[in-house]
Amino acid sequence: MTTAASTIDYVRGDATAPLGKGVKVIAHICNDLGGWGKGFVLAVSRRWAEPEAAYRRWHRERAGNDFGLGAVQLVRVAEYLWVANLIGQRGIRTGRSSGPPVRYEAIDTALATLGGHALSLGASVHMPRIGCGLAGGRWESVEPLVRARLAERGVPVTVYDHD
Repeated sequence: MTTAASTIDYVRGDATAPLGKGVKVIAHICNDLGGWGKGFVLAVSRRWAEPEAAYRRWHRERAGNDFGLGAVQLVRVAEYLWVANLIGQRGIRTGRSSGPPVRYEAIDTALATLGGHALSLGASVHMPRIGCGLAGGRWESVEPLVRARLAERGVPVTVYDHD
């Protein structure tokens, strides 16, 4: 079965309040250290407790699961709404860092997995410019991954630029 490619829509607004009807997945990038406390995750935690609790549990129990770069955790927060924790950042940025913590290959892997989940759920995907905040990535490098792994597979994508 082939699906028509979708576009990436860019809007001003809050990615934690996704637009449109139907099943939606809010995607964002997490680090591989188990840290949750800066950036977009704060907006997620202001709306729902479940994504942070699930991420911390996923990290804590990582010896027995797939937690690591490129992994995806889907957390249901409402009947038609999910949050996707994507591990696409190695560590965090510190004064001693030798470069940004973003890992494009991990984001690519996670987006490919997310694309499969979104298609099976019949969901659209909503996100800020993932990997481009605290992770230090460039949208010029992330956007082609979003296009290839989601939009070109027929998953509608909305990218939110906060007001």
